[in-house]
This record gives sequence, structure tokens and C-alpha cells, in this order.
Amino acid sequence: MGYPDHPSRPLWRQPVAIVAILLGAGLAVAFGFWVSARGEDTPPPKAEPKPSPSIPQIPGGRYGYTAARSTDPKPLTTKEIFGRNKITNEGRSYAVTTRRYDKNCKDAISGEKLEKALKAASCNQIIRASFRDAKGVVIGTVGVANLKTSAGAKKVAGVGAGKERKDFLKPLPGKDEYSKFLGQGEAYAGGWTHGHYAVLLWFQFKDGHEPKKADIKRLTQAAIDITNQTVFAALDVRTIHGG
Repeated sequence: MGYPDHPSRPLWRQPVAIVAILLGAGLAVAFGFWVSARGEDTPPPKAEPKPSPSIPQIPGGRYGYTAARSTDPKPLTTKEIFGRNKITNEGRSYAVTTRRYDKNCKDAISGEKLEKALKAASCNQIIRASFRDAKGVVIGTVGVANLKTSAGAKKVAGVGAGKERKDFLKPLPGKDEYSKFLGQGEAYAGGWTHGHYAVLLWFQFKDGHEPKKADIKRLTQAAIDITNQTVFAALDVRTIHGG
């Protein structure tokens, strides 16, 4: 099975993270004073100072809240990252064919090294979805692993780098006439990261042929089109607002 030999290959991407912005808010406190209707010289009662509400502070750094699970504790949902049934980008369109949520992370991957890396990074969920392009030629599976730290995510995404990758996301076959072939033949697999999340990929052609240079470019474009409008769009929101 053909895979990229190093994370710096085109399929591997460090997504552009939205820089966390501290939001300031001006608080105006009005104090009312009581005056006697008779015009007496009785001094007005002193108003008790009101405590200012605390303003939530967005964690710094390029990944904001998503830098670690401690600042982004709410679990991902399938709807949150894979809620769209169709995706279109610059005339290229894709459809979701199936989805799956696994709390036991090892059920969604293959390979001893990857299993150990997920365990070490305290993986508590992997959500997968499979896609096909409009013609049913390119098919693929995207999986998102929820890990404890950004460092753990990088280790998971980088496991098994080499000419022959033995550790990878399990492709998730659909029941349609196209994505049912996922896992049959050669594929281009790898991983990206966004904070404490590892985004694992499996993309191939329906006929299973080994992807050459031009083919890899096509598979990479499909992965970028899909993840930018699903996974990374959702994680960008979490970066600023949290789960």
C-alpha cells in the first residue's frame, strides 16, 4: 500500500489556525440617587458598588481553546464535524456516504504503533465519515481523534511515517456503489493536526490503483476540499469559542 514517507508531503497540512483575540467589553454602571420630594437636606443613600462580571479569557497561542482538552473539554459530535451531506468547492463536489462514532479508538485504526500512540495520548473518541466525489472516482475516509494535548496529536498524526505505512485510519466502506470499495486496493494515507485533535486520512481511487504523482495531487485536493469545509471549519470555531 502506498503512503507518504514524511509528514511534509503535500497531503500533510498544518491548518491555518485562527489567532485567538481577547474580546474587551466596556461596563457602564449607573448609580441612582433618591431625593426627598419635600426638598429636605437629607443626604442620598450611598449606592453599594456592584461587582463587575468577569470577562472570559481566550487562551493564547495559535490554537486557542483547542490547544488542549483541558480548555476544550466538551466531546465532539458527529453532527458538529460531519453534519453536511454535500460539499462543493470551486466546482468540485462530494457527498457523505456513511458516518461512524467510536469511543474505543483502537476500533477505528489499524497498526500497533498507532494504537499505542492513541492510548498514550488518552484518545477518548474517533469520529469517521466517508466521501465520494461527483463521479464516484475518488473515495475516502476522514477520521478525527480527540486527544489530551497538542503534543499527543502530533505524535499520533506522525506515527508510521515511511515508505510503507503500516499504521493508518481504517477506511469506512459505505453501502453505495462507490464507497463500498474503500479499503480495497492502494491508498494515500496520512494525518494532520489542529490543537489536540489528529485528523487522519485515507483516500483512494474506486478502482484501487496505486496513486502516482498526478493522482496524489488529485487525492490531496479532495482531502483539502472536504476537511476545510467540515472538520477544520468546526475546529476553527472551537479555537475561538471552545466546545
